[in-house]
Amino acid sequence: MVMLKEKLRKENGAMARAKAMRTSARKLNLVAASIRGKSAAAALTQLRFEKRRIAIEVRKVLQAAVANAENNHGLDVDRLYVAEAWVGRAFVMKRMHTRGRGRSAGIEKPFSNLTVVVRERAEGEEKKSKSKQEKSVKGKSSTKPKAAKATAPAEASAKAGA
Repeated sequence: MVMLKEKLRKENGAMARAKAMRTSARKLNLVAASIRGKSAAAALTQLRFEKRRIAIEVRKVLQAAVANAENNHGLDVDRLYVAEAWVGRAFVMKRMHTRGRGRSAGIEKPFSNLTVVVRERAEGEEKKSKSKQEKSVKGKSSTKPKAAKATAPAEASAKAGA
């Protein structure tokens, strides 16, 4: 942990952690994966409109990481992006649920840990990422389905019928 903090200081980054979040690691990782590599502002916007309950907690952790970057490391908030977001299992509370005929069934209530690392993009990286996004948008709009060309026998039958 100490080595990670020292590494982040050298690489213009900041970190925030949340321990014992009340959800399974599998569910939490779906939300964490959706913000990896995005700019901090875009990730916060996406988490605000996410349907999953745990997205509220992930948003708080991301906001804490951005605040740490600004206040503790003096980084520019507009150039921050989510460099890493990883999830780990914490502990599992085990409870019993009574069933019929004197039996019982187990219930597991899992908890998870979340770590979010934000870094500052270099000025050259911002231009590259923007140009990649523009190319992908242009590529999507220009790929229109091409009309199927009529074959010679079909044209001949169309002319004969007309």
